Amino acid sequence: MADHIQHVVLLLLENQSFDRILGCFREVYADLDGVNPPGRPPYSNSDVQGNVYEQKPTGTKQVTPDPMHEVRFVLEQLQNDNGGFVLNYAREYPSSTQEERQEIMGYYPLDFLPALHGLAREFTICDRWFSSLPGPTWPNRFFALSGTCNGQVLMPEGWRHPQLAAYFNQTQDTIFDRLNEKGQSWRVYYYDFPSSLLLTHQRRPGNLIHYRPIGQFFKDCANPPHFPQFAFIEPKYFGADQNDDHPPHNIFKGDKLIADVYNALRSSPQLWWSTLLVIAFDEHGGFFDHVSPPAAVPPDNLPAEMDPDDHTKTFNFERLGPRVPAVLVSPWVGKGVEHTQFDHTSLLQYMTQKWGLGPLGGRTAAAASISAAFQTESRDDTPRFLRVPYTELIPPDAALEHDDLSAHQKALHAFAYFLARESGDEKTLQHLSQEPNVWVRTKAVMGNAMRSAGTSLASEARQMYSNRVKGMQELVEGLVRRAGRGG
Repeated sequence: MADHIQHVVLLLLENQSFDRILGCFREVYADLDGVNPPGRPPYSNSDVQGNVYEQKPTGTKQVTPDPMHEVRFVLEQLQNDNGGFVLNYAREYPSSTQEERQEIMGYYPLDFLPALHGLAREFTICDRWFSSLPGPTWPNRFFALSGTCNGQVLMPEGWRHPQLAAYFNQTQDTIFDRLNEKGQSWRVYYYDFPSSLLLTHQRRPGNLIHYRPIGQFFKDCANPPHFPQFAFIEPKYFGADQNDDHPPHNIFKGDKLIADVYNALRSSPQLWWSTLLVIAFDEHGGFFDHVSPPAAVPPDNLPAEMDPDDHTKTFNFERLGPRVPAVLVSPWVGKGVEHTQFDHTSLLQYMTQKWGLGPLGGRTAAAASISAAFQTESRDDTPRFLRVPYTELIPPDAALEHDDLSAHQKALHAFAYFLARESGDEKTLQHLSQEPNVWVRTKAVMGNAMRSAGTSLASEARQMYSNRVKGMQELVEGLVRRAGRGG
């Protein structure tokens, strides 16, 4: 079948399961493997006290505390035919309320998310897209961009870790290297601190010059001759406008990012008719999904330590992770559901075949290509514009979006500290090594609790967080500038 796609855009968001985000589409497509329809018993989990929690609709924009999703926790969640999600949450958060535990089983009702649900109605939902391993953000993102995580499934919990450099040993070849070898163009568009720099090869000057702030994406959409063959979009991980969908961030800000990306592509006819937009989530974030992940081909011969406190426990990458939401958007795909089993390396497989790229490990070689979802005729009935109401972008709890609270944010902070130390950036090191003392933290907690006086009490801690994020942004900008000057 002829392939009319000339540009591939990957928007990779964070930490949501398929059932939670797209399981509601069982109402639209009877063959979609989602939440059970009325008349059939809902899927359920129990907590440590034996309380039963059934799958139910939710309208929660911000979830806290953040469900666990390291390998050792995910394997517990998957026990007893995916019966351990609430149990794991209750064990890790013994003081959690029944309402908080119920959120693990919650799913968004149909059309709750204007952009993603709007696109899911009009294009192709992949109801067998699994994360590449039952684990956290970093290794799944490594798989999405290189076909492996080089045997590293753990993430640092802060910049003080005594063996910090060990977490950043991602020296494998990547999709960007393979595109370079074939002379195919690519760019990484980012908001604040691109996590793809964790891949060692991406910090080479020849690759750093392909990084652009997100504003350039929208300019390039309006100028199709300058648009790359492959575009990778990284969301905003820090600050008040976080749009990565990682709890406790407002789920509608990620939806607004989806709308912005789609609208930019759709408004450029030349680009739209030759582009595939892939919207996916790196991992499930600890939220329930009812489908047990199948076996998988290991990418290499590198088993991974999965528990920092017990080095005898290893993971051999012989199983995929839980399902994640994935929608293929293009005039060359139809409305409906694609049931082929995919994981993140399925996109690598497609691009490898499409452009005749070199190999990216055993998992990619064995993966099904997403081209299974393409059709021979293009469509002219696709939405011209998506809108997310501004009122939905106002978070119920603004304090949760000002501070870097998630494990992913803390891990990125650790990586920025590593980069600054590696490059000898003393100014950034000073910002990154600052942490609020007990009194500053206490004032921030008091301020967040007392909304009327909260701004002044929490301001000192937030200024430290702001300085830290600013330092991280300046660090990346400096690396890209030096690369553009030739070192």
